[in-house]
Amino acid sequence: MARAKDNQAEPKTRKKPLWREYLEAILIALLLALFIRAFVVQAFSIPSGSMLDTLKIGDYLLVNKFSYGIRNPFNNQVIIPTGEPKRGDVVVFIFPNDPSKDFIKRVVGVGGDVIKIVNKKVYINDQLVETPQAIHKDFHIIDQNDAWISANGLKGANRDNFGPVKIPQGQLFVMGDNRDHSYDSRFWGTVPVANVRGKALIIYWSWDSKTFRPRLDRIGKLIY
Repeated sequence: MARAKDNQAEPKTRKKPLWREYLEAILIALLLALFIRAFVVQAFSIPSGSMLDTLKIGDYLLVNKFSYGIRNPFNNQVIIPTGEPKRGDVVVFIFPNDPSKDFIKRVVGVGGDVIKIVNKKVYINDQLVETPQAIHKDFHIIDQNDAWISANGLKGANRDNFGPVKIPQGQLFVMGDNRDHSYDSRFWGTVPVANVRGKALIIYWSWDSKTFRPRLDRIGKLIY
């Protein structure tokens, strides 16, 4: 019995042009990068010495945006909460007095805490609290009656003696680790928790602008 001849030609698969494959790969990578930046981690650089010695000028760090919740990338509002900032956390936040700026400080007090600073010593709810990372480079004590003003215009009375002040719920009291040279809650007030972008995670690059060399020993350092 004769077999019928199959005259149907096999369909040919059309290969994508090389330029289109590259373009699609770039677009996918870009979308993935935007997703990670918006919801997972974001890179920041350190422009000042207010967080010495924890963070140095020229440090580049990754901030975990997932630490305290999944946020709307357009208005920073929490969509799905995953936690709250705690005392000791190093956080990046939208500066309340100028939303165009991001600041990085350490959380010292949370809602309900009573903060008092006496001769540079920090008391939370009448208990002396020592922060191992905090440093003091000016041993002069400024009292409440001192009219001293720093080089950048900060009133000295708030620097070394402050409060007592009770932190409202939903607010944070933050300070720089370089306690004598930090523009923080002692001078401009508390930070709404809603302003927090995320928790500082790791230093991924560090550049010393004075020597024009990378600080290799700081790369990969976790931030506590």
